[in-house]
Amino acid sequence: MDGRGHRCFAMCYDAITRVAERRWLGAVREELVGGLGGRVLEIGAGSGANLAHYRAAGQVVAAEPDAAMRRRLRARPAGTAVPVRVLAARGERLPFADASFDAVVATLVLCSVDDPGRTLAEVRRVLKPAGRFVFFEHVRGTGARGRIQDLLTPLWRRLGAGCHLNRRSLATIEHAGLAVHDVETFAPRPNLPVTVPMIRGVATRAGSPR
Repeated sequence: MDGRGHRCFAMCYDAITRVAERRWLGAVREELVGGLGGRVLEIGAGSGANLAHYRAAGQVVAAEPDAAMRRRLRARPAGTAVPVRVLAARGERLPFADASFDAVVATLVLCSVDDPGRTLAEVRRVLKPAGRFVFFEHVRGTGARGRIQDLLTPLWRRLGAGCHLNRRSLATIEHAGLAVHDVETFAPRPNLPVTVPMIRGVATRAGSPR
């Protein structure tokens, strides 16, 4: 996404998530990224909700392809505890050398990338051999919930800047050659019933040390 981007969605996003951020989402972000050290890449950094939670990183590279989101993202680094570089980059084509990051972060982004498999292949490529991929995503449910998500996804994509309710992101992560550790499936509240279950966890390059 370039040009004006999803202006209305970007303008409303922080307000939509404000209650969840206060009650549970901020704590999830803190747990995922607070202890990450070294050079960190965040893909689909959105409006920058994670940035205030980085404490130990040497540098955070915040990649966001949507111009409207990126404008909001650029306003965040002044209040962060670590150096932040913001740039326009798509997950499917990351402009970085192989094995150049100690950690890669994806929070609520695999639902909206155009090609999750290619994006995760790029994540694996830019991770150092001992690097960590940390993720937090909503995924397709089972049974009736999953079928409802399938039905709603075409409309939801239009309203939610490309967000898919029915992605099976955990399987996609594993198929990309990433070994998943410590994954948790949960249904936090308050949250929209169509955006659960959620997963969070850590993955490494398959065959690499944890």
